[in-house]
Amino acid sequence: MGEARSRVIPANEYQRVRWKNGLGWTREIVRVPDVDDWDWRLSIAEIERDADFSAFPGIERELVLLSGNGLRIVFDDGESHALLPPHDQLRFAGERKARGELVDGTTHDFNLMWRRERLDARLWRRPLVGPMLLFAEPGTTWAVHLLSGRAEFADGSELASLEAGDSAVLEAGDGRLRHVVEGSGELLLAKLEARAG
Repeated sequence: MGEARSRVIPANEYQRVRWKNGLGWTREIVRVPDVDDWDWRLSIAEIERDADFSAFPGIERELVLLSGNGLRIVFDDGESHALLPPHDQLRFAGERKARGELVDGTTHDFNLMWRRERLDARLWRRPLVGPMLLFAEPGTTWAVHLLSGRAEFADGSELASLEAGDSAVLEAGDGRLRHVVEGSGELLLAKLEARAG
């Protein structure tokens, strides 16, 4: 069943890896499937100096500022966007040439990436006050990243609780999925759905 494939990923299990272009580091949370030609990926970029972003042709990506005083993303066409505290976010195409410029010191930035020909994805920042119900049909996955507070799954799934910085991947698989997340704090919530055809 789909719930058996759902899992919690504690922050201390994230894998620290080099950016594809070698100019920075990221903490990879998960990639699905776990191969170089993944369909989607969650990570946290550690940006310690101004640097060009890696190019990801065919990939959509969305960045959310997690910590730090801000990051300016400057594209080759002259467009720029500032991600400012507490949690500004920006979606853009992975093939666009972009440079990250620090506003004032190191930032950590949540990064959702997905292969646009295979998936549709949406990312929200939500307060967690009491229970939150997550439903999914086959072909749908929810990803949860806890920004602050504490959360647990009150649905009999026996998934571990979430502390700030932890993540969970909730996969419907071939069946329907229902999870109840409850607690207090704030989270990032991503919904990924397989594209028809």
